[in-house]
Amino acid sequence: MRNGLARRIVSLVALSVALEAQPLPGTSPESPANRLTPAERAAGWRLLFDGTNTSGWRGFKKPAFPDKGWIIEEGCLKHERRGGGGNIITDRTFNDFEFSFEWRLSPRANSGVKYFITERRAGPIGHEYQIIDDKAHGFARPGRKQQTAGFYDVLAPTAWQEPRPPGQFNHSRIVVQGSNVQHWLNGLKTLEYELGSPQVLEAVAASKFKEIEGFGVKLEGHLLLQDHGGEVWFRNLKLRELPAQGPVSPVTTSRGSAAQ
Repeated sequence: MRNGLARRIVSLVALSVALEAQPLPGTSPESPANRLTPAERAAGWRLLFDGTNTSGWRGFKKPAFPDKGWIIEEGCLKHERRGGGGNIITDRTFNDFEFSFEWRLSPRANSGVKYFITERRAGPIGHEYQIIDDKAHGFARPGRKQQTAGFYDVLAPTAWQEPRPPGQFNHSRIVVQGSNVQHWLNGLKTLEYELGSPQVLEAVAASKFKEIEGFGVKLEGHLLLQDHGGEVWFRNLKLRELPAQGPVSPVTTSRGSAAQ
């Protein structure tokens, strides 16, 4: 048992080192958006949005993509301010993965990317990588569970930096491997937690999700882009599936410093 625990610790350390060793994605700003390089393809990355159509996405508990609220604009999947349409999810579900994406907000906007989404629940409830205009909502200081790059209402970022302001693109990553979850923002690992750990379950018990069965533990689920009424743009939605255990190969995506 001790040997197993030691192997798990070594695996997690290797994962963090591999991710931190990656050059910040986007060091080649001339690279076209919503495209994969040969190196990315070889490393198992796939596009979840190609900049031209909404294939692979649909409304939560809906058979098709919303007919309002969400549009394609200048190579971005955009939610219009007060446009309605509801949350959108991937057709596919994922278990162990790295999800890389860029996003931009209008002033005062609020959105998020959720994972572990299951339509067996009544609503679109999952773990949320928060995306919000922190300054406008009073969250622009460390330790807030509602701020950008945290685990919304559960865990605040443990390493915090201000995201780029509204009108500029930011780059984020969500990494799930085994029970380990990491949130990244513009090259900084902002949060790391273990699914089902006492820390997480205690934090869930103190959150708005305390009555949600199975919240805080791992499940295979959809990814979700949130309709929170604000104006938000997403692009370069790239995902690669990972082995359940073992370090992540340090092959990065081609755009992530998020050209403004």
